Amino acid sequence: MARTNVIASIVGGVGARAVERLLNFGRFWVFSVYALSFIPGTLLSRGGWSRLLPQCFVIGTLSVPVLMLTGAFVGMVLIVQGWEQFDEAGLSDYLGAIVNVGVVSELGPVLAGIMLAGRVGGALTAELGTMNVTEQLLALRSMGADPVRFLVTPRFLACLLLAPLLTCYADLMGAFGSWLVYVVVYEGESAPYWRFTRETVQMWDLGTGLVKALFFGGAIGLISCYRGFNCKPGAEGVGQACTQAFVISFITILVLDFFLNLVINGLYRVWFGFRSLI
Repeated sequence: MARTNVIASIVGGVGARAVERLLNFGRFWVFSVYALSFIPGTLLSRGGWSRLLPQCFVIGTLSVPVLMLTGAFVGMVLIVQGWEQFDEAGLSDYLGAIVNVGVVSELGPVLAGIMLAGRVGGALTAELGTMNVTEQLLALRSMGADPVRFLVTPRFLACLLLAPLLTCYADLMGAFGSWLVYVVVYEGESAPYWRFTRETVQMWDLGTGLVKALFFGGAIGLISCYRGFNCKPGAEGVGQACTQAFVISFITILVLDFFLNLVINGLYRVWFGFRSLI
């Protein structure tokens, strides 16, 4: 009997946690759809832009230095990692082009998304979580203001709109970083580097990277705001919400990247056929 009770308790606990996860998943989508419903009003009103522009500065402008620095070093590392193999094969002139294709179409958007999840996502969760535990959200509701409309939608739009722009900065610095190592460290020729890059990197690569960044930015904004609005009381609850927001955003970026790559690669094969990088 005791053993049966233990098994029943374990199964019941697992089931309760599974049900709670499903409920949270449903609440997240209700929250997201509600926040998205205020987008037209935010973009078409003067007051909406007055709330959006400060968030663009905090989320976009303040993220530029760290993204540019990180993007540059990613390009440098990729050149260092691939130089010996490409040089031995006599393909060193193509290395920069292949690195830049990877940065523009894959590493740039993912890198920008992860950096946003860490810097911006944590800040958004902490800010909204603090407002939640100090009952500032309740005060807004008591004054007849909708906290989702005034707090969530502008932050979501800032993440959504600026993630592609920040990705462009990361791509640009990745290309310059790889060029710097290619020319200065390995004494490669600058002209072939840029010529092959221009011939190999297509608008398709840049466009798909920006589409990915759009999805990543939107996911980070919604997840961070949801965790902030639903954090547990106290400083510990806010800290846990920040950690959860980053972890969930990170996993979401990887999952979205996988499925988006499947769709993008399938579309490319249908429209253009096989593509050779060299």
